[in-house]
Amino acid sequence: MSSTANGKNGTWRNWGGNVSMRPAREVTPASVDELADAVRQAAEDGLTVKAVGSGHSFTSIAATDGVLIRPQLLTGIRRIDRENMTVTVEAGTPLRRLNVALAREGLSLTNMGDIMEQTVSGATGTGTHGTGRDSGSIAAQIRGLELVTADGSVLTCSEKENPEVFAAARIGLGALGIVTAITFAVEPVFLLTAREEPMPFEKVLADFEELWAENEHFEFYWFPHTGSTNTKRNNRSAGPEQPVPQLKGWIEDEFLSNGVFQVANWVGRAVPATIPTIARISSRALSARTYTDIPYKVFTSPRRVRFVEMEYAVPRAAVVETLRELKAMVDRSGLKVSFPVEVRTAPADDITLSTASGRDSAYIAVHMFRGTPYHRYFTAAERIFTAHEGRPHWGKIHTRDAEYFSRVYPRFGEFTALRDRLDPERLFRNDYLRRVLGA
Repeated sequence: MSSTANGKNGTWRNWGGNVSMRPAREVTPASVDELADAVRQAAEDGLTVKAVGSGHSFTSIAATDGVLIRPQLLTGIRRIDRENMTVTVEAGTPLRRLNVALAREGLSLTNMGDIMEQTVSGATGTGTHGTGRDSGSIAAQIRGLELVTADGSVLTCSEKENPEVFAAARIGLGALGIVTAITFAVEPVFLLTAREEPMPFEKVLADFEELWAENEHFEFYWFPHTGSTNTKRNNRSAGPEQPVPQLKGWIEDEFLSNGVFQVANWVGRAVPATIPTIARISSRALSARTYTDIPYKVFTSPRRVRFVEMEYAVPRAAVVETLRELKAMVDRSGLKVSFPVEVRTAPADDITLSTASGRDSAYIAVHMFRGTPYHRYFTAAERIFTAHEGRPHWGKIHTRDAEYFSRVYPRFGEFTALRDRLDPERLFRNDYLRRVLGA
C-alpha cells in the first residue's frame, strides 16, 4: 500500500495516484545528524527540501523538485517512559508498527484513525484523526517533538520547552522543519467493544447529538443514492475479549469491504448508471456485528480499494444541516457516487492549525474511486463545506488558499509568523505551502 519510491525515471507517486514528482535527489538518512547534514547541503546547493512518508496524502503537501528526504531508516521506539506514560518514536515509524510494538508492551494510544499505513510524522503533520467525543487527533496526543530546522539545528519542543513551536509544530505541514522524533502520551492497553449496525440516514441525523454524547467514539457511513447508513460505536469495555472470528472477519473486511467493493467500483466506473443500484446492495451487505478487542484492532481497518478523498471539518453544531445539504445536492445533481460518505467528530484542541483548533468539530469525508472523475462532486461538496466555515484536512483534496485560512483559523497569523522565524529563506517551501500559507 505504500507509495512507489522510484517508478520510471525517478518519479514518485502517492497512494491515491493523483500526485507525482521528480526530485533532483533523494536522501535516506540513517540518523538525525545525517538528516541535518542533508538539510544544510540542500541549502548550500540552493535546493528546497521536503520529507515524505508513506504517500497517503491526496494533496501535493510533500512534493518537491529539490531534495526528497525518505525517513524509512528513522524508525523504531527510542524509549518508553512508564513513569510519565509516554513513548518516544522515530519519525519514519509506520503507525502499524507503533501500534503492534505498544500492544506488546501492554500500552496503547488513546485514539487513532482508521488507516495504519502512514508514518507517525506524516500522520501527525497533516492532522490525521479518528473519531472521539473526548479524545482528539493523533497530534493532540503528542507531548514532545524533535525537529531539524532550516539552519540544520535540532530543536526539541514541548509544553515547557519552546512552547510556541510546540503549539504549531504538532501539525506543522512540513513548513517549520523536518520532524525526526515524536513523544506520544500512552496508556495501559484497554479493550473496546465495537457495535456496528445499519441505521436509516434520517434517524442518525435526528439522534446525532445523542449518539455523539452516549459514545466515546461514534462514526457512520452514509451511502449516497440511499437512505441508509452503517454506524459504528466504540466504547471501553471490561471484556472479555471477543474478536471477530477469522473467517467472518475475512468475509466482512476483506471480501465485502475490499474485494467485492473493488469489483463494484470497477463496474461503476465502466457503467456509471449502475452505481445507485450497487449502492443500495452495498448498504445492505454489511450486517450488524459486535466485537471486543484491543484498540488498534477495533479502530483500524484495511483499505485496499484505492480512492481520492476530500474531507472538511465543520463546527459540530452544523453537521446535521451540512449533511442534509450534501444529500440534497447529490440527489438533484445527477452525480453517481459509488463511495460512502464518512462522518466523524473531534473535541476542540489547542494546536494552531488543527482542523479542530478552538472548536468542537465534525468531519465529513467524500471519496471517489481512483480513476473516476471527481471534480464536479468535490467542487459541489466543497461549496457546501466552506459555507459553514469548514476547514479542509491538510492531506486531502481541497482548493482553499491562505486568504481563506486566515479567516477560518483565528491563530493563522501565529503560524505564519513562526514560519518566518524558523524558515525565513523558505527552504521547506513548495507550491502547496505557497498556496495555503502564502508567499
